[in-house]
Amino acid sequence: MMNRRHFLSAAGALVVLPAGIARAGVASWDAALDQAFAAGGAPGLGGMIVGPQGAIWTGARGVRRAGVADAVTANDQWHLGSNTKAMTAALYGRLVDQGQARWDASLSSLLPDVAIDPAWRDVPLTAVMGHVAGLSDQTAMGTAWLMTARGDARSLSDQRRALAEAFLAVPPAGTPGTFAYANGNYVLVGAVIERITGRPWEQVMQTDLFQPLGIESGGFGAPTGAQPWGHSRGRAVDPAGPVSDNPLAMGPAGTVHMTLADYGRFLSVFLNGGDDWLSADSRTRLTRPMGNGQPPYAGGWIVAEGQPWAGGPALTHDGSNTMWHVSTWVAPGTQRAFVAVSNDGEAGRAACQALIPGLIRAT
Repeated sequence: MMNRRHFLSAAGALVVLPAGIARAGVASWDAALDQAFAAGGAPGLGGMIVGPQGAIWTGARGVRRAGVADAVTANDQWHLGSNTKAMTAALYGRLVDQGQARWDASLSSLLPDVAIDPAWRDVPLTAVMGHVAGLSDQTAMGTAWLMTARGDARSLSDQRRALAEAFLAVPPAGTPGTFAYANGNYVLVGAVIERITGRPWEQVMQTDLFQPLGIESGGFGAPTGAQPWGHSRGRAVDPAGPVSDNPLAMGPAGTVHMTLADYGRFLSVFLNGGDDWLSADSRTRLTRPMGNGQPPYAGGWIVAEGQPWAGGPALTHDGSNTMWHVSTWVAPGTQRAFVAVSNDGEAGRAACQALIPGLIRAT
């Protein structure tokens, strides 16, 4: 159990600080948040610093909804966008740890009942995770799909299986071995997880990731209730509306939301060796490049080499559904992770990318 000393309030959130974290440090982090918020123009901005046991500081500034005097808090839920991908990859790592999957497994072995073009048969799932398999969203998840997917009456698992079939029925549209970011890669990973477990990806996330890590606020799609609203072109987007998030079939690629502290519980896995939730081997495989693409991409992470402040390579990823933004940097060498979140897809991007270096400098 971590030795705990100080209890401070930051924008309404109870922050429990481990021994050795001085109040001066908290003041510096608060100041970095104030500066980034003042310069960024986003309706709301939140920040977090994570250690091996979870969040050691959180803060939030601004409002939940533009034009409404309802302040955001560090306990609010934030949409994580594509930072969901690291969670989906970690779920596959758990299946490997449990003996239900292999890191060298090919697409044909993982989806034996799917008609696969010969060019895909021997492609390992790790190439899909690393965005170097040659998959392109335009094959099955282009504009036409985006315009009709929300009205699809099939189960989300059936929709993902149909997408997997469409992607794999034809040769790769891209160049295998070359990095090409595509949400379809992680929809395909989600379909594999559903094939192995026999359960929807959302259910596997709840039982195999949220629950064992103590994540109570995790959900899918835009947060609802007394929570921040996403913003597009400066306008608040009603979470109950039809376009408050991408189609839910894209879940494994980017629809998770949760509080900062709960996100910190997931990030701490990459700072404490997994803490028995993930094996050391799976953690290593998830954090090293999967292929030779540029930028080097691992299991839901870009691997940033040559980061002196990080004490070695850092892991980073941004996420956005165009209405929210999140930036995350994880530095295993210093046992710290840094997060910035905003409920605005445009102004929030600049604010998040200003906050991260501010927090790093203040640490």
